[in-house]
Amino acid sequence: MEAKLSTCFLNGGCYGGGGTKFNQVNVRFSPMPSRRLLPASCKMRQRNFGPQNKRQQPKKINLDHPENTNIQVNGDEGSDPGISFKDSNSDSIEEIKPISDDSIPITREAEHINEEDARNSSAPNGVDSVAEAKNSSKIMHSSTNILGTSEGGEQLSGIHLEDLIGMIRNAEKNIHLLNHARIRALDDLEKILHEKEVLQGEINILETKLAETDARLRVAAQEKIHVELLEDQLEKLRNELSSRNSSEELVYNVNNSLPFSQSNDVNSYSEEFDVWKTENISLKNELQALKTQLFNLKKTDERVQILEEERISLESSLKELEFKFSASQEDVSNISSLKAECKNLYEKVEHLQQLLENATKQADQAILALQQNQELRKKVDQLEKSLEEANVYKLSSEKMQQYNELMQQKIQILDERLQRSDEEIESYVQLYQNSMKEFQDTLTNLKEESKKRLRDDTVNEMPSEFWSRLLLMIDGWFLEKKVSAEDAMLLRDMIWKRDGSIHNAYMSSKEKTERETIATFLRLTSSTSSPRLHVIHIAAEMAPVAKVGGLGDVVTGLSKALQKKGHLVEIVLPKYDCARYQLVQDLKALNVPVESYFDGRLYKNKIWTGTVEGLPVYFIEPQHPGNFFWRGQFYGENDDFKRFSFFSRAALELLLQVGKKPDIIHCHDWQTAFVAPLYWDLYVAKGLNSARICFTCHNFEYQGTAPATELASCGLDVYHLNRPDRMQDNSAQDRINPIKGAIVFSNIVTTVSPTYAQEVRSAEGGQGLHATLHSHSKKFVGILNGIDTEAWNPATDNFLKVQYNAYDIEGKAENKEDLRRCLRLSSRDVRRPLVGCITRLVPQKGVHLIRHAIYRTLELGGQFVLLGSSPVPHIQKEFEDIANHFQSHEHVRLILKYDESLSHLIYAATDMLTIPSIFEPCGLTQMIAMRYGSIPIARKTGGLNDSVFDVDDDAIPIQYRNGFTFLTADEQGFNNALERAFYLYKNNIDGWKQLVQKVMGVDFSWESSAALYEELYAKSVARARATKRA
Repeated sequence: MEAKLSTCFLNGGCYGGGGTKFNQVNVRFSPMPSRRLLPASCKMRQRNFGPQNKRQQPKKINLDHPENTNIQVNGDEGSDPGISFKDSNSDSIEEIKPISDDSIPITREAEHINEEDARNSSAPNGVDSVAEAKNSSKIMHSSTNILGTSEGGEQLSGIHLEDLIGMIRNAEKNIHLLNHARIRALDDLEKILHEKEVLQGEINILETKLAETDARLRVAAQEKIHVELLEDQLEKLRNELSSRNSSEELVYNVNNSLPFSQSNDVNSYSEEFDVWKTENISLKNELQALKTQLFNLKKTDERVQILEEERISLESSLKELEFKFSASQEDVSNISSLKAECKNLYEKVEHLQQLLENATKQADQAILALQQNQELRKKVDQLEKSLEEANVYKLSSEKMQQYNELMQQKIQILDERLQRSDEEIESYVQLYQNSMKEFQDTLTNLKEESKKRLRDDTVNEMPSEFWSRLLLMIDGWFLEKKVSAEDAMLLRDMIWKRDGSIHNAYMSSKEKTERETIATFLRLTSSTSSPRLHVIHIAAEMAPVAKVGGLGDVVTGLSKALQKKGHLVEIVLPKYDCARYQLVQDLKALNVPVESYFDGRLYKNKIWTGTVEGLPVYFIEPQHPGNFFWRGQFYGENDDFKRFSFFSRAALELLLQVGKKPDIIHCHDWQTAFVAPLYWDLYVAKGLNSARICFTCHNFEYQGTAPATELASCGLDVYHLNRPDRMQDNSAQDRINPIKGAIVFSNIVTTVSPTYAQEVRSAEGGQGLHATLHSHSKKFVGILNGIDTEAWNPATDNFLKVQYNAYDIEGKAENKEDLRRCLRLSSRDVRRPLVGCITRLVPQKGVHLIRHAIYRTLELGGQFVLLGSSPVPHIQKEFEDIANHFQSHEHVRLILKYDESLSHLIYAATDMLTIPSIFEPCGLTQMIAMRYGSIPIARKTGGLNDSVFDVDDDAIPIQYRNGFTFLTADEQGFNNALERAFYLYKNNIDGWKQLVQKVMGVDFSWESSAALYEELYAKSVARARATKRA
């Protein structure tokens, strides 16, 4: 096997102005016979051991010391390797072939700079190199055999000292050769530098001559032009003379007078021009020669650079060999100590063998002492056998008798131990049986007490799912014509008020048939009571079953808060094929379909019922050939106007056919804005006339406008509604605006924050509806949304590694470390601020500021995490490119999708959260961030302005300051807020901690918001009832 040496050596020459030639440099390394201490790149042949050395070692440890240790050092025996050289025209390979098995063949390639110079190398240098190579290849081999013999004649291999000695000598020779090569390389380098200086001087002289020549050429060119002008004048004169047919005498006079002198000048100028031309040609030749020499000089510089690189590599090799040489010297000095340690080790091994035998005996004794009762019986049998064996050996009768008595005593002791053990086991068994009996009695008592407590529990403590299940059961009976409308209404009222009698009736009817259960419930309808508010939400979203944005969170959060206040709340949703129905409890389909009008005919709708987080929910599945809600997504279809106008009418048809008499029908955004005109134009006349309509617009940017003709599909009168004071779009007379229709036909109109309510009254923020809102301003109000504090609670959040609260925020640091580990971010500086952003990447959210925040955070020494995606292709592509750019960065990570569990962890781990929205109707992100102790950096707009108050704003009471804000939607404004946040974080640790604890204590629950909605509902219902009485 061969190992190539990576060091390159020059073999060639370079000619400059002086014709200097560089000598060939030949370096040869001697082989190192030690296999243990060679570098990893060198490989060594396996030694051929004799049969005795190859014999497998026995498992038993031989403790005998080696008797003889013979160390033989062989001098030059078998140490001369063969040396072969190839022709210098090809790659020169110098090969060392070993004779003995302990030598190591090494081949080395030498690169040549100039093949022609290599042929002209001087013979003496080549002879010296070969002689040095032969001298360096003399390697002293030695073999050391340490023979140790034991009883079995086994031998132990010894330490090969000759390996170390040979390696040391070879290292010394290699160091010597490297020094020579280094000296030669330095000499060649000095010659090259000297030649370079000479050439540079010649170049300067030639450049001077060239400048003089150029000046002379310019003068000659001017003279040549002058001569050409004179020749032209002469020619003109001759032509004039010939045209006039003058006499020869006149011609002779003309030629010999004035032009004669000029002719002499022309001849002299021509001769001088020829001289200059000849000199110019010679100068060009000299210039060409200089360029050739300059090219050769550049080659010389390249060769100098190669020599410098070679010198550096030789120095590194020299240092490595010196290191190995020093290590080998230490190994030689340690050989004697190793021999002494070897003897001590043999003694220790022998001692350890004895200790091992003693320990084995003690272990056997311990095992025998710990055997169970059956093993004790076996010992008794062994003792009896030992008595019989004693008789066989014919011991003396007296000793035999004593021995027998001793054995009998031992047997008796063992019998007593067995008896005591059996008694203890029986007592333990009896105790266990008594304990089990007591446990069974206790368990029976607990079950009875539990059943008793369950029967005695107050009705108000029953979960919301229980009452929702009862309500859906009553509605199913009514649709299936099993109870009358009056009985169904009375039973709903009892469920609504959580009457204890209906609870007891349901609990007592669990084992009864459906007919017997209905009879039991009908007995309760003898008494009536006044109902509380009955609210029905008709919406396109509901968290967590069908959620796209904040609408789903609002529907669920507001409904749960109203339900806690004692109101009856129900929700009607489309049955999407992509909804998360695993989160719906008791989902089932009703047997009776509901028919609704659309496109001139009736279509059946399959009704599903279930409970979501304790709320009763109706799912409408249209049996329409268009498969309106089987599209794999909630929004974004070309026929969304038809899909949701169909759903709005089907929802009202469901309420009518089920016999609902709600006080409030609450619809949301343009998808269910059709409910308001449908209710007043069609369903009040059909008998569904008990409700007041509340409409909430969550974002006025999305208005769902469509051609006016499409409104006729759901049965509304286009001619009646396509008017400026009703549903006609304010920017196009042939289009219908559902949002405008809901504003006009609703009794209550709300939006999601007070500031946003003011913004949309302006032409810029109203998206064309500011005039309509101004006309209906008395019923328009902004109510700040809340968040579900049960779902977003760091003290109970199962998505977090460590739960924490405002009184103990240490867990936030652990979650920060967990997020860094999950996203492969650097954790070297635990105090490095972590900035987050969780958003949809749409222009409304300030995409350009989010992009700027990434780079500015890095400049300030922070880390940045983005979670979100974009429905806009070019924005998604732009952030994908940014994500790829920072793919392996230790301080930035972009996750371009929505991940529920990761969002919880980001809220808990980040120190700050950016919300640089251009406009934001409400925004829940800042509220959730503060709930988890992440300080918001937000723009003062919409709901952000109503929930985030700057810590440096003296106009705000200090107890309300909870974040960092900026007004203008530009990089300068954002930088100011971000830099102030970084400054506080880095320079005031206690102040930052207090700020985190303060924002975690802010109440963003739905309690206060639900109270405002409750007040609006009650006032509207009271006005309606007062109008009816009047």
